[in-house]
Amino acid sequence: MVNLSTHKYPFRVIYEDNHLIIVNKESGVLVQGDETGDAPLSELVKLYLKEKYDKQGNVFCGVIHRLDRPVSGLVILAKTSKALERMNLQFKNREIHKTYWAISKKRPAEEQGHLKHWLRKDHEKNKVTAFDKEVPASQLAELDYQFLQEKSGYQLIEVKPITGRPHQIRVQLRQMGCVIVGDVKYGFPEMNADGRIHLHSRSVKFIHPIQKTMLFFEADLPKEKIWNLFES
Repeated sequence: MVNLSTHKYPFRVIYEDNHLIIVNKESGVLVQGDETGDAPLSELVKLYLKEKYDKQGNVFCGVIHRLDRPVSGLVILAKTSKALERMNLQFKNREIHKTYWAISKKRPAEEQGHLKHWLRKDHEKNKVTAFDKEVPASQLAELDYQFLQEKSGYQLIEVKPITGRPHQIRVQLRQMGCVIVGDVKYGFPEMNADGRIHLHSRSVKFIHPIQKTMLFFEADLPKEKIWNLFES
């Protein structure tokens, strides 16, 4: 067993009760396993829970939603099947409200706005293309954005997705000319040294699936030189 006093997990627990655990994950961590075989967040959280509670058997940890590997920030996981089922229903009904912060080198032409595209994913290349009109095998994607501030030539943009499509924020911001810093897949000229892109799942608001109380959580920004510009 890993000693919790010495082992550093690539996430910080924001909230935990009998039904949910909410973490602030570091960039570079998968949420669910893939062909790479790298340990995903879901398994790391299981390990954390097994150690914390000294559990000998299996631990339930249900993935409710995903963040792309190079993205940091809030991820909600379910500790019970009932919580997972009810949270999945909330996501389906768009009752979970998430806010992201993105950093671009280009300021949006409009201070705030609404973006609407149809997205089609190439599964072999794991890349999404945005269209202004519906095309075959595409899905409608919508988000609201607001420019927040500029620091040292970097632009901070707040994004509130209405739909939850793969790579949605990344490709829709690219469509309006605001490529996320470090996101070479969608047109940024150079990769960040640590592989991160400057997109962070900043906050979430939802009704607790069991207790029925309104909850709000905010994830601290990564301790990294560009994000540090926007700490205050």
